[in-house]
Amino acid sequence: MPAIRKFHITVDCAEPERVARFWCEVLGHDAPPPPEAFATWADFERAHPGHVGSAHAVISPKDDSPRIYFQRVPEGKTVKNRVHLCVRVATGLVGQERLAALEAECARLVALGAVRFRLLEADGENESCLVMQDIEGNEFCLD
Repeated sequence: MPAIRKFHITVDCAEPERVARFWCEVLGHDAPPPPEAFATWADFERAHPGHVGSAHAVISPKDDSPRIYFQRVPEGKTVKNRVHLCVRVATGLVGQERLAALEAECARLVALGAVRFRLLEADGENESCLVMQDIEGNEFCLD
């Protein structure tokens, strides 16, 4: 059996395109190109009216990380995520230098609509990280 090398992460949400645009800004990613035979995503949606607004995705411009796929679901978020993204902004930094990097990125993301949830301070085993929420309340970490 061959090893699986590619995968994507799926996020349930109410407004896939809006959430995808937020994550494009957070990660510096892009929307994928439309399927072959369609010049734009709008052309694709006109040809597939049942899919209008039902999903959106973001991809790394370097193809060095998984695609993130956002799909519309009818129910809202009610409990903590079982899976979350960790946005690595302070790798290798410790102490005050790490906290400053986390706070700077937090401020940028709050301006995009994210919510600061709580700071998990260094405990001797793990370095500090910030727990945040995206524009629909999905938790993620600044690490």
